[in-house]
Amino acid sequence: MKVAIIMGSTSDLDVMRPAMETLDLFGVEYEKKVISAHRTPDLMCEYAKSAKSRGIGAIIAGAGGAAHVAGVVAGMTTVPVIGVPIQTKALGGMDSLLSIVQMPGGIPVATMAINGSKNAALLAVEIFALTDEGLSEKLSRYRQEQTQKVLDTEI
Repeated sequence: MKVAIIMGSTSDLDVMRPAMETLDLFGVEYEKKVISAHRTPDLMCEYAKSAKSRGIGAIIAGAGGAAHVAGVVAGMTTVPVIGVPIQTKALGGMDSLLSIVQMPGGIPVATMAINGSKNAALLAVEIFALTDEGLSEKLSRYRQEQTQKVLDTEI
């Protein structure tokens, strides 16, 4: 199983890069693609509907502004969708956050913090670790290392 990382524009790449780095850290395979809910709706529909059959186990969807990428994709697949609201100049990302978090009942999107692609990747890792013992062990070590860094911190 692999993760799909999609974004509404190439301008979102810098925000989504920590997701890629985190998945690389855990050795989780992923694909990345620019798909616009508004400019390429047919492509988005095809991509979302074929995700499960292509071996996608989670979709991380980042977008700014109206941020429809995550919600539109979630409406067309049963693969878990993790939304990453991207900070905007006009409203600081609150527009993106509210667009992603306010999904209608029955079409869930797990919503991260504004620009929170690293946590989106960690959530995908947690989902995959439920059925992958090796990944579960890597995740446990990662958490232990985080704990140790705090314990070792001196001020």
